[in-house]
Formats: sequence, structure tokens, C-alpha cells
Amino acid sequence: MTLPTTTGLSDFTEAAGLLRYDPAAISRIYAGHPRRLFRRVWQTLVPIGLFLVGVGVDHFSGRLANKERAQARARQCTELLASLGPAFIKAGQALSSRPDIVPPLLLDELAGLQDQLPGFDSALAMACIEDDLGAPVDEIYAQLDREPISAASLGQVHRGRLKDGQAVAVKVQRPGLREQITLDLYIVRNIASWLNRNVSLIRSDLVALIDELGMRVFEEMDYLHEAENAETFARLHQHNPRIAVPAIYRQATSRRVLTMEWIDGVKLTNLKAVETLGIDPDDMVQVGVNCCLEQLLEHGFFHADPHPGNLLAMADGRLAFLDFGMMSEVSRASRTGLIQAVVHLVNRNFDALSTDFVTLGFLGEKVNLAPIVPAFESVFGQALEMGVSRMDFKAVTDDLSGVMYRFPFQVPPYYALIIRSLVTLEGIALSVDPEFKILGAAYPYFARRLMEDPDPDLRRSLREMLFDGDDFRWQRLESLVSSASLQEQLDVEGLLDQVLDFLFSANGGMLRQQLVDGLVDQVDALGWRAFQRLGRRLPKRLQPPGLRSRPVVTIDNDPLLSLEPIQPLLEILRELPGFEPQLLLNRLPRLLAEPDLRRMGVKVAQGLAERSVVRLLRDVLVTQEIRSGAGLTPATSF
Repeated sequence: MTLPTTTGLSDFTEAAGLLRYDPAAISRIYAGHPRRLFRRVWQTLVPIGLFLVGVGVDHFSGRLANKERAQARARQCTELLASLGPAFIKAGQALSSRPDIVPPLLLDELAGLQDQLPGFDSALAMACIEDDLGAPVDEIYAQLDREPISAASLGQVHRGRLKDGQAVAVKVQRPGLREQITLDLYIVRNIASWLNRNVSLIRSDLVALIDELGMRVFEEMDYLHEAENAETFARLHQHNPRIAVPAIYRQATSRRVLTMEWIDGVKLTNLKAVETLGIDPDDMVQVGVNCCLEQLLEHGFFHADPHPGNLLAMADGRLAFLDFGMMSEVSRASRTGLIQAVVHLVNRNFDALSTDFVTLGFLGEKVNLAPIVPAFESVFGQALEMGVSRMDFKAVTDDLSGVMYRFPFQVPPYYALIIRSLVTLEGIALSVDPEFKILGAAYPYFARRLMEDPDPDLRRSLREMLFDGDDFRWQRLESLVSSASLQEQLDVEGLLDQVLDFLFSANGGMLRQQLVDGLVDQVDALGWRAFQRLGRRLPKRLQPPGLRSRPVVTIDNDPLLSLEPIQPLLEILRELPGFEPQLLLNRLPRLLAEPDLRRMGVKVAQGLAERSVVRLLRDVLVTQEIRSGAGLTPATSF
């Protein structure tokens, strides 16, 4: 592959000075100079036009209906984009996670689009370093390899050493990159504008997509911005001893030069090398999955490009994240919305799931959801039969891509990057374990987050998951707690506090009532059995009429602990790693101070008083013959 020539681009000095993506400024630079555009337009539009003509001929001749022919055309499209240079490579990568725009067959090909190009002249790299850092290379570094160790579309990396002996990796930007990127974005943006105006089949705003791409590429071209991203990422994960982030050396960093700590490690996909380090590859994958989920669901600041070269296993057991040029943020509301969507998915509530897609910005508020609900049921229904933890994430997202292509979906940029990140991570994990399921690996983290997070919206989601109408689903609670217990960072005390918070919250009213009803049933049964035993010790003539000829009922061991709400909860808690009964005893003062606990006590007393009156009139003072004649059925409990 060869990088398109930059001849003539050196004249665009204004473009070289653009620090942020500004479509209006780019238009002013290039629109008034058609001669400057002609060469690049010829380099790009001619091959693109010839490709589209070929696709059109295949379509009208019916040849495109052949799957092999369609795959060949999709492969040609990917190769064409790769040959046109950095902006088109980035555009193809952006489209690879846009199922609302690109048909599924082309999505698969674009997903494999590599962001790699040959290196450029080392003399140009050294000149860039000296120009940006304002000093000769030998004054900045004790040693710097002239030949790069790797190269991508935006720059290349050299290995070196600082004056204090610290080994470093030095990333240097391609010469003329900003000028070429701005010119290509200008051309592509105008093509997108023409397509939006003239092709009615295109529902999405392609101009907005190009502008989003432009902003991200400009951020990637600013190595100071990447340095800030790396430092932010390191700060957010400093509590995790299993995660490593290279230190940034600001004194040798600029917009076009980035100097960072050299990390010795091996790619996770190189199983033999990982095992040679004495490290379990499965364990490293789980560390990566947990870290990515923490990025997505807790911090909302995530690494959007976790390809194999950016994740290294280190000899000390840490997982190193590299290359922070492509980061993205997810708002708190969107993070909560994603978790709520998972709850509705688990509950098979596809009506609510379709509404979640509106809330998350995938669908407009005026879109008719009626035909989308059965489409969701078709995509997720069969996959859910095996359980969430065994769902094939790639297969489900492929099927969902088909739905998004058929219906008026518009994929938010953050979601596109999330899917790209998770699919890439799953691909890495599958190379380690062919049976790996990313949703199965993610569910314990999701369960812990759902149970521990005090966010009111997530509290409501937890209630929605645990209740089926008015019935409490102990099996779901057991599943959540069991899944959460698989997390190494599970806070058992915090989880107990969250359970108590839920029990005494507005959402816990039904559970409190179930607990009251259970206590009334069990204490009433216990008292009635004790009364029967006591009564039978009396002479026959002194026994109350209702006790005569009634069978003796045995008393269970630990009757209070066998209450329907208490027994399953205790069984679940006993399974938690680190759980001790003392943790419950430590919370007795808090329980006794709860106003709702006192109200529950009053309700229990009222229920027992009512039961006592009924039993007295129905089961004590009335004989078996009278009850049978009146059609009354005696019971040991209500």
C-alpha cells in the first residue's frame, strides 16, 4: 500500500495552522482555489466513481444478488478506502460501526480495515521533532532509533531513551498530514452533502457523520490532547493494580511529537508468549473486560480502539493500555439508559426496550415502534433462551445491524464506538478462548453495578428486574447476587447496605409487605401449633370444641428463619465470598432505627390480632361437624 502523494499540499499553510476541526474555515481555504483541488479530486473521485459504476452494473444485472459477488465488492470497497489515505481509512472505520447506514455485508469487511501504512523518511521525522520541540534531537534524547518500529495512518513510533536513562516510545506525526486530512475532509463532506440532497434512500445525516469524524481525527492529530487522555485514563484507574498506563513526558511532547514511557509486554493474542511470562491468558482477558466495563459504565470515559497492538500483557501480571488518541465519553444518563436497556432485555420486555432506544437517541420520538418490537423479539428472543451469559454478542449485533438498516435508526456516535470497542475486545478474547462470551464475562460486573449503585434510576431498574407484577422473583435476586459475587472487587458490606436501602425505600414497599405477610403467617402458624399441643394436654372434656379430632401438627426447626422472604435471602447471602453473620448483627442498630421497621411491627401485630379473632371463632369455638356443615375449611395457616 502506498500513501497518496502530498505534492501541492505544502502550499496550504492555512490548513497546517488549524488546531480544531472547523468546516467553515476549511471551506474558505479550499473553495476559492479550484486548481488546488483538482489533483486530489482526480486521485479520489475517479477511482471511487469507477467502483460505484461497477457496483451499479452488478446491481442492475442482478449479479449483486450473488453473495460471493457482493462479498467481493465489499472487499474491493475496503481496499479502495485503504489506498486513498488516512482520511478515507478513518471514514471507513467510522462506517464500520454504523449499521444504520451500511448494509451488514459491508460492515464485516470494513471492520477489518487496518489503520497501517508504510513509514516515512526518518530525516523528516527527526526534522519534525526538532521543529516542534525547539532543540536538536541529541539534546532531548540520549538515544533515538532513526528507523521506526511501527507506522500507522497518522504517524510512526521510534524507540529511544531520555537523558536520565528512561526508555521511551516517541510518536511522530506524518509530514503534511493536517493539510491532506483537511483537503480530504473537504472533498468527502461535499460528497456527503450531495448524497443527502439527492439520494432519498439515505436516512442518516452524512454531513453530521463527516463532521463527527473530522472532530475525532483532529483530536487524534493533536498529541497534546492524547497526552491529556492518557493522564486522565491513568488517574481514573490508579486504584486498579492490574492496569498499567505509560507515563507521559511533557518536556518532550508537543502537538506533533509524543514521548511516553516504553512498555515491555506481549500482545494478548500471542498465547505462547503470554504463557511464557507465567500468566494465565484467560485471567488477562477478564482484567481487560472488567476495565473496559468500568470505563463504559462508571467513568464514562473509554478507550475506543482496544485492538491487539494496544493491549499488552506485562511480566508483572498487569495489562497495559496504549494509544489514547481515540477516546470517547458517555454521559451519566446514557450509561444509566444502557443498563436499563439490559434490564428490559433480561426481562424480555421488548416494548420497554424499544422505548429505551428512543431515550438513548437511536430512534426519533415520532417513529412508529409497533413494527420494531417484533423485530427485537426476533433478534433477541432465541438468543435469550440460552441465557444472557451465553449470548453470542457478535451474532446478536449482526442481527441487530440488519434491523437498524431496515428501520429508521440513527446510531449515536458514542454507541458506534462502544460496539466497535466491545466487538474488538471480544475478538481478542476469542483468540484466547474460542468459547468466550463477552456478555457472560460482563454480566457479573453489570450485576454488581446494578446492586451497588445508589443512582435512583438504577434503583428503579433493580426493582423492575426483581419484581414480576406484585411477585418478588427470588430466583432473579439469587442470579444477580451469584453473578455479582464473581467480581473480585465485590463490596459485601456495601451490598448489604444497598439491600437494606432497597428494603426500606419507596420501591421496597411490596417486599416489606411480603415480609410482613410471611411473618404473620409463620408466627400465626407457630402460635396455633403451640395452642393445639397445649390444648391436647387438657382432659378431653375440657378441650375447646375445635381441637377435638384434629390431627397433631409437628413444629419445624427454626420456623422464623424458614420464612419465605428470609430463608432464600439468607441462602443467597451465605454464598457471598467474605459474608459473615456478624455483618448482619452490626446492622441491627440501623434496622431498629428505621421508621418503616416500627410500622412493619405494627402491621404484624394487627395481622396477628385479626388472625387470633378468626381462629377463636372458626377453629376453637366451632366443632368439626359444624364447620363441615357450613362448608368451612380449617387451616393451619392463612
